Amino acid sequence: MSSIETPPPRPPRIWKFWGTSLWGLLLFAAMFAGQFLLVAAFFLTKGPPFDLASIKAVASAGTVISLSVMMGLPAVLALLWLATRMARTPFADYLALRRISWIDLLIGMVALIALIVGWDLLSRALGRDMTPGFMVEVLRSAQADGSLWLLVIAFSLAAPVTEELMVRGFLYRGWSESFLGALGAIVLSSLVWTAMHAQYYDWFPFCEVMSIGLLLGYMRYRSNSTWLTIIMHSINNLAATLQSIWLAGQ
Repeated sequence: MSSIETPPPRPPRIWKFWGTSLWGLLLFAAMFAGQFLLVAAFFLTKGPPFDLASIKAVASAGTVISLSVMMGLPAVLALLWLATRMARTPFADYLALRRISWIDLLIGMVALIALIVGWDLLSRALGRDMTPGFMVEVLRSAQADGSLWLLVIAFSLAAPVTEELMVRGFLYRGWSESFLGALGAIVLSSLVWTAMHAQYYDWFPFCEVMSIGLLLGYMRYRSNSTWLTIIMHSINNLAATLQSIWLAGQ
């Protein structure tokens, strides 16, 4: 009696350029859907009038912005889990959630500090505001609502984790193993990340964000660890938030 051979398990895969791009669109849709539903819930709870002024008032409130940023994280995590599961690759391995070496952490932090100081000095030399006006207004709104602590958590933890898992974790991984290579993946993922910060509406902060994105992309390539870019991103956002809090109190 012949035995029935069990077919070997299918090997793991990495989504290449188009697969990564399509999953990326779904990830952005999931993130914005989670944020939109939170804003919509606050808007409906507020009650009439349902006009443009009311929409702007709700959407710009510090508490609403904080919670909407945090709501994007579970939606992104769920879709990333699905994408990596369909690729038959462990979640942590696909997104490069690996240990960080102290030398990479030191190099990354020194480079980040030098980059931020350089942009601040250039901002002063050009007579520009060091913090975007909308950021100051959001912080003042959060202070008025008594939710400043929530805003700090959202900007310094939830946002960096969400964005880094999407951009330097998922998008970079797939694009770097496509025809783009590591350099093309660093540039393209940085452009995508810069586009996610459209709230700045100005060329100067766009250039600053792009330069930070390129640094984060390089450190992702150098260290092969998304944990490193999450830490760097979190520290950058925390410093920017604390600076904005100080300026908002002036």
